Amino acid sequence: MTVLSPSAEERLQTVLSRLAATLGSRISTAPSVLEEHSHGEAMEAARLPGAVIFAESTDDVSTVLKECHASRVPLVAFGAGTSVEGHVTPPENAISLDLSRMTGIVEINPEDLDCRVQAGLTRQALNTQIRDTGLFFPVDPGGEATLGGMCATRASGTAAVRYGTIKENVLGLTVVLATGEVIRTGGRVRKSSTGYDLTSLFIGSEGTLGIITEIQLKLHGRPDTLSAAVCQFESLNDAVQTAMEIIQCGIPINRVELMDSVQMDASIRYSNLTRYRPLTTLFFEFAGAPAAVQEQVTATQEIALANNGLGFAWAESAEDRARLWKARHDAYWAAKAIDPTARVISTDCIVPISRLGELIAGVSSDIAASGLKAPLLGHVGDGNFHTLIITEHSPDGYAQALDLDRKIVGRALALGGSCSGEHGVGLGKLEFLAQEHGEGSLGVMRALKNTMDPHHILNPGKLLPNGPVYRG
Repeated sequence: MTVLSPSAEERLQTVLSRLAATLGSRISTAPSVLEEHSHGEAMEAARLPGAVIFAESTDDVSTVLKECHASRVPLVAFGAGTSVEGHVTPPENAISLDLSRMTGIVEINPEDLDCRVQAGLTRQALNTQIRDTGLFFPVDPGGEATLGGMCATRASGTAAVRYGTIKENVLGLTVVLATGEVIRTGGRVRKSSTGYDLTSLFIGSEGTLGIITEIQLKLHGRPDTLSAAVCQFESLNDAVQTAMEIIQCGIPINRVELMDSVQMDASIRYSNLTRYRPLTTLFFEFAGAPAAVQEQVTATQEIALANNGLGFAWAESAEDRARLWKARHDAYWAAKAIDPTARVISTDCIVPISRLGELIAGVSSDIAASGLKAPLLGHVGDGNFHTLIITEHSPDGYAQALDLDRKIVGRALALGGSCSGEHGVGLGKLEFLAQEHGEGSLGVMRALKNTMDPHHILNPGKLLPNGPVYRG
């Protein structure tokens, strides 16, 4: 007699029934909850999970993973849902494990400039709660991202040019493996020469090797002086050249952000930046002791003016600075407002700083040839920029946008860059991984995946394209 293996749906129901006694109402199959967890902010189509489970502790995550591993039920971690490459889109009959209720600060160590937090806490909430310590956490991807999600996607942002990415600001992690086993990586010390660097292994792994539940973060002292300015340019190339020279001269600028003329025009209207013209614009922020800030300002102004900058407009008050950076962070919505019926697809890539001008010039020509409207903006201080491709809601529109995206990424890879500086891989960038890393490196990555997640239940189909495993 042939005994049929249980179907994927039957395995899911088995897991949910076993978890019902301990998690109860934190398991949801309500249509509105499933829809909310069916997608992030990617261009990939949404897919409903089989159920959503709200975790409130590392023990909850461990309990869920033990059952999923035993029954071979796929699971996708969900934080704020702000990812743009399909990271949180679930496969069929999967569990979406929502960590957004895990918002506690486990410990703060002001004397050592570090803290330990749960993965569902956002960076904004962390900075609000530690304001009285005189410290802050600087990694700023712009959206309401959770710190666990930022680790999973190796997030960056506007302040990375000075403070580094999330990778440089994490000392250790608590991670639940596919089997439900809980491990702690790293620690509180600033350096160690013992063992494999497991902390770095999990940062950027996009939930495919384990689920991050706690993070030991570096904190930084709030600077004595903050000053922000805007400089506009008639030429996109002049603005990019200015950013490149600032970095090459070693000026420790806090932020240097680019908006091209199309994006600036949209942001002027959306964010009411009426004092500016629709020209290519650099946003600057300077931080430090007063004398150091003045040195940074003087050197930056000299470089900008030598590259035909049209003078500096200053945002002196905290309110003016906040308004300026909010306009930068709202760039996506400003682009969306250009045509509210259209779809905006956000892409990113990165190149060595010396190749940035060449890349942006090439991308500008690709955009013109495509016939699409696609504003350029980005964290040009570290060679990273974004293209917001505006296209119609249709298969043809999607195909046209994807063709432009492939050309942009192809240019970045040809110049020694990467297909993503901060968005990650997810589903959206899978096709570029072999070209960027080579089959040998991908084989090692697949071997790690097979070892740590033998049933491939953790965010299956993401980050790694199918292919042979390196056997040694």
